[in-house]
Amino acid sequence: MDNSGNPQRLKLLSYNIQAGIDTRRYRQYLTQSWKQVLPHRDRITNLDRIAAVIHGYDVVGLQEVDSGSLRSGFVDQTEYLAHRAGFPYWYKQVNRSLGKFAQNSNGLLSRLRPSGIAEYKLPGLPGRGVIVSSFGGEEGLNVCIMHLSLGRRARLRQVAFVRELVSDLRHVVVMGDLNFGCDSQEMRLLTADGNLHQPACEMNTFPSWRPIRKIDHILVSGSLQADNPKVVEYPLSDHLPIGIDVLVPNDLQLAA
Repeated sequence: MDNSGNPQRLKLLSYNIQAGIDTRRYRQYLTQSWKQVLPHRDRITNLDRIAAVIHGYDVVGLQEVDSGSLRSGFVDQTEYLAHRAGFPYWYKQVNRSLGKFAQNSNGLLSRLRPSGIAEYKLPGLPGRGVIVSSFGGEEGLNVCIMHLSLGRRARLRQVAFVRELVSDLRHVVVMGDLNFGCDSQEMRLLTADGNLHQPACEMNTFPSWRPIRKIDHILVSGSLQADNPKVVEYPLSDHLPIGIDVLVPNDLQLAA
């Protein structure tokens, strides 16, 4: 809360960065597929551009981050972006380790000091997880960052897990590359109990060069007021980032 007594405004962003690969056409999934396994000097340049985009936010959830392998030049991309964009707190969750060849991860960047961080493996084949970061203790704000599976059957199991995970949390944000749309069975399941809602579910994020799909989302609990939802028009990966402002209630202390 600021000195005027107004609710604190937090700027949140969710971004699938595709391990720093700057994909701009469908054909590049084939012609640039080698970038998924080998380093390239343009990757750091693109990470610097991403850092400039995320700099103005308070909490950022990252998906498809590499935590230090051959393809990233052994750069922990979550840590690199934290330093470049000036975030004092960061956390990585390695969900699929392929040794020195790839370290597929979720990432958290924050200007607020978390009071706690937990990570969970999601149901289905190994390689999917969720980070839950708390700000202000058990009764504070909880931010969940995830990247769900491509297959619907696995996603439904994962959504059921996430719904149960957040069911007892009063103030919660769920963000990430969820790989399902606004009218999907998964979205209906996630929002069925009325605790979570999508303030703006009509914004296309994929593919970044001609977005026609709504698969990146930020959902908030009914206890939180959301404002200024937007897709950030910077095609630096195959996804566009999605942002939202959350107005934190006056009685909610975010300090750890």
